[in-house]
Amino acid sequence: MSILVVGSIALDTVETPYGKATDSPGGSALYFSAAASLFAPVNVVGVVGTDFDFSQIEFLRERQVNLEGLKVEAGETFRWGGRYRRDMNRRDTLFTYLNVFEKFQPEIPDHYRESQYIFLANIDPELQMTVLDRIRQPRLTVLDTMNFWISGKRRELEAVIQRVDILILNDEEIRELTGHPHIFQSAQKLLELGPTALVIKKGEHGAILVTNHSYFFSPAYPVSQVIDPTGAGDSFAGGFLGYLAACGEINEANMRRAVIYGSTVASFTVEDFSFKRLKEITRADVDSRVEEMRLMTLF
Repeated sequence: MSILVVGSIALDTVETPYGKATDSPGGSALYFSAAASLFAPVNVVGVVGTDFDFSQIEFLRERQVNLEGLKVEAGETFRWGGRYRRDMNRRDTLFTYLNVFEKFQPEIPDHYRESQYIFLANIDPELQMTVLDRIRQPRLTVLDTMNFWISGKRRELEAVIQRVDILILNDEEIRELTGHPHIFQSAQKLLELGPTALVIKKGEHGAILVTNHSYFFSPAYPVSQVIDPTGAGDSFAGGFLGYLAACGEINEANMRRAVIYGSTVASFTVEDFSFKRLKEITRADVDSRVEEMRLMTLF
């Protein structure tokens, strides 16, 4: 039931209407791991610079997150800075310094290749394909991407999509990738490429699971105050795949529950900067909030 995640590790400087955090640990691989490790062991592949402070992610080791695949290269860690507006759906990127991440080449330790559940986080689709080629017999592969790769490496991205089981995108990305303004037409077009399911993230409006024969809508948990939405999408993916790895059976009913768990874990993430809330919570806290979600949607 081990999960492999390959993605970015960063030091984020984030400004929101509620404060500022400087050089906080972030990146897709770490947010995913902080969420997924609430459910199952996680193997991480990524790169950091010599300036990275591992004491800030010591809690991940305590949750059975294996950092053996995390390389330390001479230089500085990938840094990103952003400022969110009063409408938290809008943000401005202040700076992006790739640093050691610019030449990142995933190196998969041999025993990582037996991982059953694979999350290809938001990185170059050519690197995502390299990872797929090195995994022996995965049970479930999940892919994330972003507008930068959709516009810059569409052909390579579509080739990766053809090889994965589940694709996770937001509604803006799915429209850009397909060229269709209607989200459900876009979903069906992507399913024709090969995935068995598509998860459409809609932020504060929840998420949608689409398969070839069904739709499932999940609301977002009504958080009283969103402090920092950074990492919510990767936390969603961590909760989603973490739940599937923990239950061990991949079927539509469990995928629907996984969407609820993904939305629930993401709701904790946004309540504070970086991993502050994810460090505090347990699986029991997540289950309790999932039960609240169930009662909210019962009719």
